[in-house]
Amino acid sequence: MSEPLLIRREGAIVRLVMNRPDKRNALNAELIGCLKSALRDADRDPGVRVVAIEGAGKDFCSGADLSALRKIAGAGAMENLEDVDELAELFAFPRRMRKPVVALVRGRALAGGCGLATACDMVLATASAQLGYPEVRIGFVPAMVMAILRRNVGEKRAFELIVRGHPVAAAEAERIGLVNHVFGDDQFDTEAAAVLDDLAGRSASAVELSKRLLYNSDGMSFDAAIRAGADVNVVARMTDDMQAGVARFLERDAGAKG
Repeated sequence: MSEPLLIRREGAIVRLVMNRPDKRNALNAELIGCLKSALRDADRDPGVRVVAIEGAGKDFCSGADLSALRKIAGAGAMENLEDVDELAELFAFPRRMRKPVVALVRGRALAGGCGLATACDMVLATASAQLGYPEVRIGFVPAMVMAILRRNVGEKRAFELIVRGHPVAAAEAERIGLVNHVFGDDQFDTEAAAVLDDLAGRSASAVELSKRLLYNSDGMSFDAAIRAGADVNVVARMTDDMQAGVARFLERDAGAKG
């Protein structure tokens, strides 16, 4: 039996490949557990700069596994609560990590699969990709990801995506803010790798501090957010990366003037 998640290390980049192509990489308890464990390990590894999540085969992720849906239909309240907590923790994990997490979306990212992509810090998609939340069609609600979705695309776009349930093409997803960049299908591997390499080349401390401030300032008052920014500014000035970067800039400036 094949592993539900493949972990590939490429220098400072870790690729987590959901490996259930025959099920369109649908999320079940085993895959959710593997993803959380791999994300946790990557965040603890000082050699990792970027984490990418992608799907094997034609699709990113189609959402909940059919067996999971059957379980939901027959489970009691406490059993469903336990099941929901596992998925909620997965959706929350990327924001809590110090490292940037990038979703690489090929094919379809639907329901919980779209939720997983939306939960990542960045989303890169092929031109032929489709993303959406069709849960309403079976009387379900994409409830856990809603807090993230409305911050990505705004209330009115989020409302339409959720209550109409139609998937959107990658170009439209990029236009409304659900996707960062769309690349042609033939160029996707190369272009996505370039973005991951670019992220991996950035100062690890600056990326971590920037990510923490961006998400922690959510819900703060304006004055509190400015104060939090000032505190992070002080910390950034004392990091080795900042001091080395300033020294290089001053050397270049002195050389240009000379």
